Amino acid sequence: MITKPDKNVTRKKRHARVRRSISGTAARPRLNVYRSNKHIYAQLIDDVNQVTVASASTNDNGVEVESTGNVEAAKKVGELIAQRAQENGYKNIVFDRGGYLYHGRVKALAEAAREAGLEF
Repeated sequence: MITKPDKNVTRKKRHARVRRSISGTAARPRLNVYRSNKHIYAQLIDDVNQVTVASASTNDNGVEVESTGNVEAAKKVGELIAQRAQENGYKNIVFDRGGYLYHGRVKALAEAAREAGLEF
């Protein structure tokens, strides 16, 4: 019997492959996205100093949405992470989709962050 590999294992392999070439710096941090069934999380990471510069998620108090696991919630998180990045003085970033396909909630978060002023 042939079994399919676990989706999360495959995603982690994709993410590791992408992370070989993508790295955040102090001048241009990496915007990392993690997507669970109920929530979506975003972090700005400086990989050189190993520091999280800013973070936002649907668990934060500033995010007021009806449902936390949909595209609308991802847009709110994208706007919030862009606002927090600009408060810390960051405008240019590197986008790390975390091994997820660029559609749905990940795409909505990225586009909302772009519209709110981040460049990547």
